[in-house]
Amino acid sequence: MTPFNNIQEGMTDNEALFQYATEGIVVVNQKSEIVRVNPSAEKLFGYLSPELVGKKIEVLIPQRFAHKHEAHRNQYIDNPHARPMGLGMDLWGLKKDGSEFPLEISLSPLQSKDERFIMAFIMDISIRKQAEEKQKNYSVELEKQVKNRTLILEEAIQELEKTKKELHMALEKEKELNELKSRFVSMASHEFRTPLTTMMSSLSLVTRYGENNDKENQVKHVSKIKNSINNLTDILNDFLSVSKLEEGKVENLPEPLDIKIFIAEIVSDMQSMAAVDQQILQHHIGVNQVNIDRKLLKNILFNLISNAIKFSPIKTPIEVHSSVNNSTIRIDVIDQGIGISKEDQKHLFERFFRGRNATHIQGTGLGLNIVARYAELMNASLDFVTEENKGTTFTIIIPL
Repeated sequence: MTPFNNIQEGMTDNEALFQYATEGIVVVNQKSEIVRVNPSAEKLFGYLSPELVGKKIEVLIPQRFAHKHEAHRNQYIDNPHARPMGLGMDLWGLKKDGSEFPLEISLSPLQSKDERFIMAFIMDISIRKQAEEKQKNYSVELEKQVKNRTLILEEAIQELEKTKKELHMALEKEKELNELKSRFVSMASHEFRTPLTTMMSSLSLVTRYGENNDKENQVKHVSKIKNSINNLTDILNDFLSVSKLEEGKVENLPEPLDIKIFIAEIVSDMQSMAAVDQQILQHHIGVNQVNIDRKLLKNILFNLISNAIKFSPIKTPIEVHSSVNNSTIRIDVIDQGIGISKEDQKHLFERFFRGRNATHIQGTGLGLNIVARYAELMNASLDFVTEENKGTTFTIIIPL
């Protein structure tokens, strides 16, 4: 008869509670040896009572927790008191078949004569854990759905914002195009009418002076017709360049060329457009052979030299300086013309812009905008230095 049997004598009611309690009850001595288990505990762990009596309590604990349990058990033996075990922790029991189950344990000390025992009340909480896990999974799934729907909503809002921005940009673009069309119609009607009127008038006078054999006045008006045709050609070239740029038809296609000869040919062609006493001077430093897009460079130089001719007084030279080093080509077009005011400089490369001191001179206001866009295609830098009534220098630096 064990000491625990002794404490049960004369305690019939307690014995009945022990035997029929729905909670598993395991009693251990101070050596942590099992001295008694009730039927509910046998059912929980899958053992019969004789299989457990005399064995250490760790036989009912998964091996991975056994070492920690020994430490906690020794602490409790030193200071026994009624309390729940493992507050805030997940506790597991080990069945005879090796399976594990979650449990809750309450400990209570028991004194019998000279010996002390510990009574453990054990409850299988598998169903509760499953419910908690189910609730947790449900919460996670719900949170996931909320997050997904929030994400969908955010994407929808972003899409709406994007659409709103695109619509705004489209409206702004439409507004800009309408403004450009208005400015184009206004400018074109004026710029085309002036040279055409001059040509019609001069043609009539050329015929009359021809009948009178007045060669001097004939030459004068033929020159006017020639200038008017050049002006119309300039206007059409500007419109054609803008159209090609807008359609993305302009590409940078470098090819080998002799830069000195190339610029000399352009200068020679442009000289015919200059006034009688207006000279275009060329100066070149460095090697001649380079790789560059001849069409883009020709258009850039044509526009810059053309402007220099138009905005410079007669008998003043126009200079075209070029230099080549290992990495770049630099070209300066220098005039001694009317210059550009500080107020106008920030608008200089805008489409259809014309300086306030240049409104009386023929032009479309497209030339420098075209030059800037060609320079961009060539990855070139475009800059200028200017002073009113003293002249302007345009500088383009093109990487090789």
